[in-house]
Amino acid sequence: MRIWISMMVAALSVPGVAQAQARPDQRAFFGLYKELVETNTALSSGSCTQAAAQIATRLKAAGFADADLTPFSVPDHPREGGLVAVLKGSDPAARPMLLLAHLDVVEAKREDWTRDPFKLVEENGYYYGRGTVDDKAQAAIWADTLIRFKQTGYKPKRTIKLALTCGEETTYAWNGAEWLAANKPDLIAAEFALNEGGGGRLDENGRRQLLAVQVGEKAAQNYTFTATNAGGHSSQPVPDNAIYELVDAVKAVQGYEFPVRFTDTTRAFFTATAGSTPPETGAAIRRLLADPTDKAADAIVSRDKALHSTLRTTCVATLLSAGHAENALPQRATANVNCRIFPGETVDGTLAKLQELAGAKVKVTANQPVRPLAKPPTLDPKIIGPMEKVAARHFPGLKLMPLMSTGATDGIFLEAIGIPVYGAPGVFIDKDSGGIHGLNERIRVNSLYDGRDYLFDLVKAYAG
Repeated sequence: MRIWISMMVAALSVPGVAQAQARPDQRAFFGLYKELVETNTALSSGSCTQAAAQIATRLKAAGFADADLTPFSVPDHPREGGLVAVLKGSDPAARPMLLLAHLDVVEAKREDWTRDPFKLVEENGYYYGRGTVDDKAQAAIWADTLIRFKQTGYKPKRTIKLALTCGEETTYAWNGAEWLAANKPDLIAAEFALNEGGGGRLDENGRRQLLAVQVGEKAAQNYTFTATNAGGHSSQPVPDNAIYELVDAVKAVQGYEFPVRFTDTTRAFFTATAGSTPPETGAAIRRLLADPTDKAADAIVSRDKALHSTLRTTCVATLLSAGHAENALPQRATANVNCRIFPGETVDGTLAKLQELAGAKVKVTANQPVRPLAKPPTLDPKIIGPMEKVAARHFPGLKLMPLMSTGATDGIFLEAIGIPVYGAPGVFIDKDSGGIHGLNERIRVNSLYDGRDYLFDLVKAYAG
């Protein structure tokens, strides 16, 4: 899942320069990318296992041995498998790096789309199709990078590992990254990992506005609010009503603001942002950095929904269900409240606050699965430095900005076993996020190839 910061940024804009498929290596990449996008990997009807097998075939054709490739799945989820590939390094003292991407995509109904979501369509300078961005662009780039290394005889000092997994887009699905962390930690062990979540943003004319690395993310957690009642005949209503009690509880959540918090990443992000926003907002950001309890400053900054979410834990009602008959008092009313928990706060602590808000008549429970809490990595110069150096060659004039995702990725499972995860910059998308998770998902053609070149050089910079 890619979540992009929507904010006012006065940044230098630089047009893309790559000519799509002008080089033989670009044409080879396009074949891999097209095959991956056109392989349905939605949970309801697709197969990540098939997609992983197709990539394994391409890796073998490039020279990878069977011993270098580990397909994985479990018997009760045969279509949700993945692949781990390893390109061994020459220096045993250099700890491995891990490239992570997920193969599964959000559901897409043909009748809702202008084009077939599982056919790669090039139109008006864009590639259209489900997963063209999230996350098959990155999965294809990572696999293509290893193929190019192998074909050219490149010998990295650091071992490079690739993990292509399934289950990221659906909370209740079997999750390959979680399974690897729990069952094959040695297979994916690494000093650090590069994942989705970073990238860049384009303006309406396709000019680069913002380059970002994701350093940390929130934890996604759902809670169920339940009000119960004996009910009765609707002709004789009483004040004690499950729907009213539930509505009161949900309205209490709507009216509550979790306190402002900062991590090293968000403090650096807001410090950089303060100089690129309107004067009133910039001044409010500086006041809030000095005093997180300044409610007047918070109110000004929080007019921007993305900045508001970056400051704190957020909880919002997303589903409601109530009653059993149109002529009966409700016996049961439930709501799902989706929370995005700020790093350092906990599922149980958030549950306690929600129960306090809901009151005694409404029960609040944390839904399963309860995933690990995000552990934000540090702004490590050994990681951020190469990103900046390579970006200066590929995207001159753009400063790399650290950000915390207000969404959630599979990085939480790796961080839980001690692997710091960074959302890699490089692939730029439109300000509206390119239809990710929505209709007619798309990516600018030149943006894909520019990002591919950047990420190839970035991996090489880390690998030595």
